[in-house]
Amino acid sequence: MTEIAPSSPAARAELLRSLHIPGTPLIVSNVWDAITARVVAEAPGVRALATASHAVSFARGVSDGEGLTVDQAIEAASIICTAVEIPVSVDFEKGYSPDAAGVQANVERLIAAGAAGLNIEDSSGPAKAPLFDLDHAAARVAAARAAGDATGVPIAINARVDVLAGGGEWDDMVARANTYLAAGADCIFVLGLTNEQMVAQAIAQIDGPISVIGGTGYVPLKTLAELGVARVSFGPRTLGLTLSHLQQAATQLTALGDYPEELGFVY
Repeated sequence: MTEIAPSSPAARAELLRSLHIPGTPLIVSNVWDAITARVVAEAPGVRALATASHAVSFARGVSDGEGLTVDQAIEAASIICTAVEIPVSVDFEKGYSPDAAGVQANVERLIAAGAAGLNIEDSSGPAKAPLFDLDHAAARVAAARAAGDATGVPIAINARVDVLAGGGEWDDMVARANTYLAAGADCIFVLGLTNEQMVAQAIAQIDGPISVIGGTGYVPLKTLAELGVARVSFGPRTLGLTLSHLQQAATQLTALGDYPEELGFVY
């Protein structure tokens, strides 16, 4: 049975933070609406959820990369957070503001909507580049932490480092990761760790828990746990998984094929 989280926003945030354990990673299968949140939350062993901005945006007919307005993003987060009792970490993209003060104000609104955690990116462009200036990027992380302090909800901050994914240098990635931890991040989400050696090196050089993305062709989940990763998510790949099954079923039904067994799933 899925563990029921404490009812207060602060308790849910504390629980989410506590689940980031190196070597016993928090596995979050990303969701994008109320029904996916409920179905995943009821799966055995699931203790927290995470949204994926790509999936949330595409489900609403707009592009990723803050294609949603901040009001739409917060409304989407509220629908998901209120649909379940376990903690939800929201992919909040770049914070929907060009400056740190705006990030703090928006994160305070996100917390009021029920979020127990969030992802925040350090790239200013849609293709994981260019990056925000390091001081400015750190100030944005600090602003998210200040929002938690102001609301009394210690929101779990998963600070995303886009250096490697954007074609940057390893040393810059490490420097940014440790700077974001010093600014108040709880976990560092490193994109671009494509093999075991890179994962191990990142864990050795970054002074806090590491979050990575998983999927076909990536380091296996059991290996990630053995290496000491603290969190694994799947981004838009869970949307792809769902859509692929739906498309295959539609093809089979259109061809007058057998009824897929999953057609009998009633929620």
